[in-house]
Amino acid sequence: MTNNFERVLGKGGFGTVYHGYMEHTQVAIKMLSPSSVSLLMRVHHKNLTSLVGYCNDETNVGLVYEYMANGNLLDHLSGLAAIELKYISSILTWEDRLRIATDAAQGLEYLHCGCKPPIMHRDVKSTNILLNENFQAKISDFGLSRKLLTHDGTHASSLLAGTPGYLDPEFYLSNRLNEKSDVYSFGVVLLEIITCRPVITRTHERIHISQWVGFMLANGDINSIVDPRLEGNFNTNSVWKAVEIAMACVSTNAIKRPSMSQVVVDLKECLATEYARTKHSRVGQFENPNGLMPDNSIARLTPSVR
Repeated sequence: MTNNFERVLGKGGFGTVYHGYMEHTQVAIKMLSPSSVSLLMRVHHKNLTSLVGYCNDETNVGLVYEYMANGNLLDHLSGLAAIELKYISSILTWEDRLRIATDAAQGLEYLHCGCKPPIMHRDVKSTNILLNENFQAKISDFGLSRKLLTHDGTHASSLLAGTPGYLDPEFYLSNRLNEKSDVYSFGVVLLEIITCRPVITRTHERIHISQWVGFMLANGDINSIVDPRLEGNFNTNSVWKAVEIAMACVSTNAIKRPSMSQVVVDLKECLATEYARTKHSRVGQFENPNGLMPDNSIARLTPSVR
């Protein structure tokens, strides 16, 4: 299937992931590490990578996943993504970013609310959000996922997990993770989507992305926070709302973080606001092929300051 493990797609919690074929269908083969624990057979959602099957040849055990043609989110945020072994320069629009964020949030919501008992991903990050040929986002890599019911009825885990920068700061105090830990990690990803900055700035100060956004918010200028490559092509209110959602998710106090269900609702509002803007823009260009905005419409279309 993998042509003797010829092409590596990445590495995850289970082990190395290889490109392969089932007849004429492209798939991703994840080779299991000896300590891996799989909960995947009972997990099915449009925003989670689909498990096609598994193979066991007595020497190796591998999981067979659907192939995600457009790679991971981080590569696309960087503006240079490897697609079918070719590097393609592209910049995701604000509408694209909101749609991807909403897809990923829905995947996590399913793990938290649609599975009984709830499942924690425990390693949510931009490289674990994959994009298919239609740029639909799906959460991948459940190698670190665990379910655990504590004596007080809450779900938590003390097993080492996560990635520096994405890991819930409360973990360092309590050595425990819960659903709100995934919310924190998702908030970091959302800040990446908005700013396109590294999670931790590699300077002598090592500033976390949430700290940087907090500093910039004090100035009240949203344009200094958003990825400058978008060149202002977004609804200001939509961006403000997205930043508010992200900062709530990365609150140092887990109690103050929203649930993933609330995050999904709020992101859908952001997406609807941006979609209304882009739809209006497309209609305007159709009616005015030169792309020139009538003078009397400038004030009406200018986003209000929040």
